[in-house]
Amino acid sequence: MKFFRLVLAQLLRKKVRTTLTIGSFTVALFLYGLLVTIRGAFSGGADVAGVDRLTVINKTSLIMPLPFSYRDRILRVPGVSGVTYATWFGGVYQDEKNFFPQFGVDKDTWFDVYAEYVLPKDQREAFLRDRQACLAGKSLAKRFGFKVGDRLPLRGTIWPGAWEFNVAGIYEGNRPEVDTTGLLFRFDYLEERRQFGKGTVGWYVVRLANPDDAVKVTRTIDEGFANSPFETLTQTEKAFATAFAKQMGNIEFLVMTIGSVVFFTLLLVTGNTMAIAVRERTGELAVLKTVGFSGPGVLALILAEAVLIAGQGGLIGLGLAKLFTLGGDPTRGLLGTFYLSWGSLGLGFMLALGVGAVAGILPGVAAMRLRVADALRRV
Repeated sequence: MKFFRLVLAQLLRKKVRTTLTIGSFTVALFLYGLLVTIRGAFSGGADVAGVDRLTVINKTSLIMPLPFSYRDRILRVPGVSGVTYATWFGGVYQDEKNFFPQFGVDKDTWFDVYAEYVLPKDQREAFLRDRQACLAGKSLAKRFGFKVGDRLPLRGTIWPGAWEFNVAGIYEGNRPEVDTTGLLFRFDYLEERRQFGKGTVGWYVVRLANPDDAVKVTRTIDEGFANSPFETLTQTEKAFATAFAKQMGNIEFLVMTIGSVVFFTLLLVTGNTMAIAVRERTGELAVLKTVGFSGPGVLALILAEAVLIAGQGGLIGLGLAKLFTLGGDPTRGLLGTFYLSWGSLGLGFMLALGVGAVAGILPGVAAMRLRVADALRRV
């Protein structure tokens, strides 16, 4: 902090150049924030998946059902402490573009297995009382303005016809990463009205008494239904969510590639800027050394200048990215979550500082090695 005014004076020397360099960091870190948020949206199911849960699906395909009778058999497997189930509905609200996931779930066990979903006691009781009741996620309710007590009509696609539900509650997540864009309704209402598929469910979710028993329980379940008309594929919920996300492509690789290119370009731009700044101040650096500044001291001044530029641009870019994500999913339902975590913000800021430091090393080392006589001779 002793030489802060000296560093600040150098930054203000070329105000336009400094502003443009800070702007480069701002754009890069804003893009970083969006990429991290999108990556989190596609892999959010894997990130928040319960370590004590398994997903049991039909071995042939996820779209193939499983018999309802499997529930009791799975419950008898040693190491299983609970079982719930769900079925994809695929209805349309007003227009096909208003897509959001809808699931018929077991009213008695769903919230016991999925503890991350938070629902007021009175709303859960209303859900249990009314066969036509449904629960809207907080994000979904905000998107369409759903309120408790609303009548919600859907047009069936898998099971045709007009389906009507009563919004009995709005569920939330116990942390921001939990997906609250879906609609949950009672499976028994679906079973009562659908024309085909009776006696089957889409998939089972198994809660483990001990997460360490996951491999053993997985093997026991699949072996128990081997060579049957409905063989099963059991996997951890995280593995299931990861595989589902990869159906849309390797989002992780795409984000890493784009991010690497952006930061490498930023490194080149900042390094070039600092090199020009050092070259312009050759005579001044020589004077500094003449009055007592050491080589490492000059290096520290150059690095401080580069890091300060990076820090300012990083803070502005990350701040804008955070504000943008607070507005919610801009795709209107395509992304399950749209949240930029504080951990990601911290990592982005450290990356910005790191790029600034690296960009200032070569010009700083050149300035540190500069001989006073050579510098004055150039002047």
